[in-house]
Amino acid sequence: MSQAPGLRELKKQRTRQLISDTARRLFAERGFDAVPVAEIARAAEVSEATVFNYFPTKEDLFFSGLEAFEQELLTNIRDRTPGESVLSAFGRFVLAPRGLLAARDPEQVEYLAAISRVIAESASLLAREQQIYAKYTAALARLLAHEADAGPDDVEPWLVARTLIGLHQAMVDYSRREILAGTRNPILARRVRRQGQRALELLSRGLGDYGARPTA
Repeated sequence: MSQAPGLRELKKQRTRQLISDTARRLFAERGFDAVPVAEIARAAEVSEATVFNYFPTKEDLFFSGLEAFEQELLTNIRDRTPGESVLSAFGRFVLAPRGLLAARDPEQVEYLAAISRVIAESASLLAREQQIYAKYTAALARLLAHEADAGPDDVEPWLVARTLIGLHQAMVDYSRREILAGTRNPILARRVRRQGQRALELLSRGLGDYGARPTA
């Protein structure tokens, strides 16, 4: 039976959330590179050292919360129903509307647009994003290898993990391009879902015939 967090832990959670929310607001207003950590600390009314106690790097401030996404992904794969494939469980997960991509409130919709611009304009955020995808891939590969009792030199779990995380990455990239081009919800969510469904259908059929040119 899990216990509710104590007052000390609740205070730490609130402080972490306050710092994160403050940072994202400032980043959305002025861009990632234009906002120093010292300014975030002042706006959140904490010391700069406190910011770094919760977030080791400035990039961690921006991408905080993605640990929950990783755990949710792994849980969906691990807890899939008997007889369900990894691809099917992954498809249910990535196609489910969540977060700002499912937002309909105009303020949230425009906040997503602002955040998308911030990422697109920052080389350091784009680099960290790639590191996050690599972390997702490694975690998923370990799970799949454990389930299959695969050896350390077996490439199959890594191939599957890289393919699935690559699909997720392609959907994120597609949604960002659409957002920067002016597409907003509900049209955005429909387009992203349609692209994801097409990609999943392709993987379910296999790549054996993909790109085959017609014979003369």
